[in-house]
Amino acid sequence: MPFDPDPTDGASLLRPPVKPAGARTGWTGAPVGKPRRIVHENTILLTALATGMVAVLVSMVLLWTGDFTPKTQWTLTLLIVVSWLGFGFGARASVVRPLQTLSNMHAALREGDYSMRARVSSREDALGELMYEINLLTESLREDKLGALEAHALLVKVISEIDVALFTFDQDARLRLINRAGERLLGHNAERLLGQSASDLGLGECLEGPSSRMLEAGFAAGKGRWGVRHTTFRQSGVPHHLLVIADLSQALREEERKAWQRLVRVLGHELNNSLAPVRSIADSLEMLVKRDPRPEDWEEDLKKGLRVIAERSEALGRFMRDYARLTRLPQPQLVPFDLAALVRRVAGLESRLQVRVTSESSLIVHADADQLEQLLINLVRNAVDASLETGGGVEVSWSKARGMAQVEVRDEGHGIENPSNLFVPFFTTKPTGSGIGLALSRQIAEGHGGTLTLENRRDRPGCEARVTLPIRPPLPR
Repeated sequence: MPFDPDPTDGASLLRPPVKPAGARTGWTGAPVGKPRRIVHENTILLTALATGMVAVLVSMVLLWTGDFTPKTQWTLTLLIVVSWLGFGFGARASVVRPLQTLSNMHAALREGDYSMRARVSSREDALGELMYEINLLTESLREDKLGALEAHALLVKVISEIDVALFTFDQDARLRLINRAGERLLGHNAERLLGQSASDLGLGECLEGPSSRMLEAGFAAGKGRWGVRHTTFRQSGVPHHLLVIADLSQALREEERKAWQRLVRVLGHELNNSLAPVRSIADSLEMLVKRDPRPEDWEEDLKKGLRVIAERSEALGRFMRDYARLTRLPQPQLVPFDLAALVRRVAGLESRLQVRVTSESSLIVHADADQLEQLLINLVRNAVDASLETGGGVEVSWSKARGMAQVEVRDEGHGIENPSNLFVPFFTTKPTGSGIGLALSRQIAEGHGGTLTLENRRDRPGCEARVTLPIRPPLPR
């Protein structure tokens, strides 16, 4: 089993620390089996005896100097000495025995045994109150230990059943823990794998490079694409490595299948829209030229039909160009520039409606100015189209927060009716729209490590587009 309780395997990394049973101590705190000095006990005994020594000496002088028979003297002497010693040892026991009880309880707590309880006869005195508080502490620690054991058992169960391969390595990159998914990935059980180095297991590459990435590699479970994440943690002050490997092949294949379905649906729709009228007109023109005699205006009908075929062919060509544009977006070239100047320039390009700019301060960002300009042109153009339908206005603003630049474009149109289709390529509600503006804009924003969101305004009718971009480029890994 991958989670053998033997402390020599990796499971000890998840187990709460418990003092070894071999280190048990006696009530004095000294290890069992070793000689100890009982200085405190002797001090209490001598103090108790010294308290009654004066009375004993006076009674002895009076007894032996008085007019008593020898029998009476020896009897009373024996009674006085035995009583004196008995009370001294009794005082010693009344002080030492509670301390022994508390010491034993402390030793049990230190070793993780929370079953011992001190007998409390009364809480009216200081000793009874102390015993009561120790019992409460023991019960609290017992509940905490039970909760920790239950949480540990749950953690072990989750790690064992989780469907991602999990490994931990010590400071020498030797395997200390592995779950069932990891065994399936490497094709061996835990007993054969524990203690081997990461390089021997074929996982050395996974512990290097970025902390999160996708890797194409082959293991005993097969070849595929894997999501690899690794980080470090400390166990007993020593650094260890945690490695998680997830199989992405099935999820990626499913996403690819859905992407192909969406692409085929969009392409099929556009091709049908263009080819259906072309085929219909071609059939009509074929019947026209076959008629004998031809109608007098057959040349005019032929020209109209050919013009429609040319228009539909041109529309299909535009569609293919737009598709190529969407799929061939280059990597952004990050250079510093003033985002405020770019936003003002884009707002001034719109001639159909005056776009209000509500921010004034400059904001330097590291980004691709050409791509961001195209993004903002798309957003401003959509906002103006929406506001022209209702006679509203458009405003743009920018701000800086937490190392991110944020540009907002607000319109006063009808708002968003179907948010699920906003970023679907080639989906458009405009008669002359291409349906790639928002999809291309989001692709540009994400290419810069940012986001693009659209939502309806809360203060009034209309839509608000928000672009969030890092002000500085990410540090190289």
